[in-house]
Amino acid sequence: MTRITVDVNDEWLDAARDVLGTDTKVATINAALHAFAVRRQAREIVAAFDQVEMDFSGSVDAWRYGGGRDLDSLTEQARDAEAA
Repeated sequence: MTRITVDVNDEWLDAARDVLGTDTKVATINAALHAFAVRRQAREIVAAFDQVEMDFSGSVDAWRYGGGRDLDSLTEQARDAEAA
């Protein structure tokens, strides 16, 4: 653990404390840094999945008990949403 002294904007710190539900300044700063790191990892995971071509053909028949869902259009919908 690194110990540092830093000037922090009090309004931003209070806003972060409200969002994160933390009790102390240290906990708030650590939680904010953790959230930032997790967000970055999530972007990397999504980018990795974006490189994989998905095949949803036959999805209607893949579900049991008549609960099949046609997922064939998901890829097209995602690309359309991304282009918008």
